[in-house]
Amino acid sequence: MTLQELRYLVALADCGHFGQAAEACCVSQSTLSTGLKKLEDFLGVIVFDRSLKRVTPTPIGREIVESARRIVEEAARIRELASYAKDPMDRTVHLGIIPTLGPYYLPHVLTEVRAAYPKLRLLLREEMTPHMLTHLAEGKLDAGLLALPISDPSLEVVPLFVEPFLAAVPADHPLAAAAEIHIDELARAGLLLLEEGHCLRDQALAACHLQGLKSEEIRATSLETLRQMVAMGLGVTLIPTLASVSPSGQQVVLKPIAAPGASRGIGLVWRRRSPLAYTMAQLAETLATKLPPGTLAIG
Repeated sequence: MTLQELRYLVALADCGHFGQAAEACCVSQSTLSTGLKKLEDFLGVIVFDRSLKRVTPTPIGREIVESARRIVEEAARIRELASYAKDPMDRTVHLGIIPTLGPYYLPHVLTEVRAAYPKLRLLLREEMTPHMLTHLAEGKLDAGLLALPISDPSLEVVPLFVEPFLAAVPADHPLAAAAEIHIDELARAGLLLLEEGHCLRDQALAACHLQGLKSEEIRATSLETLRQMVAMGLGVTLIPTLASVSPSGQQVVLKPIAAPGASRGIGLVWRRRSPLAYTMAQLAETLATKLPPGTLAIG
């Protein structure tokens, strides 16, 4: 049983397909298949059910895969720990970020991060929170920028800033003349939200104490779609501060919300046992000192 065979094992469990797993491991499919057959022969058990369209671990195989995953991660941790002697910020980081934050937050910080850590290479991937947490656990992502709270004990969570919500209403709506908008007014005006699966949807409802809202009929797939729907007079919505800049000519007015705590916290998270823990702590410290306009420091 070799470390390379364990890497093949984890890759096939994640991909569910021999060709894709071989590509992920940068080997031929025959090399990967041979390595896995040798491993199964050594263990004396069948790790994968090959009779299905997607190759799937057997019941005992699932336990073996999880143990193999921990071993592969620890091997990577040893390599990374050794590299700290050179430069902990000279590395590649696979960073996830939620879609309702990425386009609006990254332009504020990427230039400064690059200036502070010129050897740090960020490979960015937009993902919704459930997918990001899964990929963090699987080691496919090194860290994630997402909305808080996150209660997973296996993750290190560093709060970065608080982002208030704003009410977005059509320019010709009666609420557009108000200095601020109350929560009950939003609910009566026809609140538009993102579809299920977007963390912003639940956070907006919770922050504004609207969990029991039942009048919602239309749901959007992105913040920009929501903004356009408001401009067309289909209803009102909640927009995070960093996404509050409307394209020119769009008939949307943004107003403060008259509700304490109508905001969401943003943080950087990574696995506690990650070999990049020191790198991520340094990055988090830098991000926490670079507050984008309109956001607030946590604490």
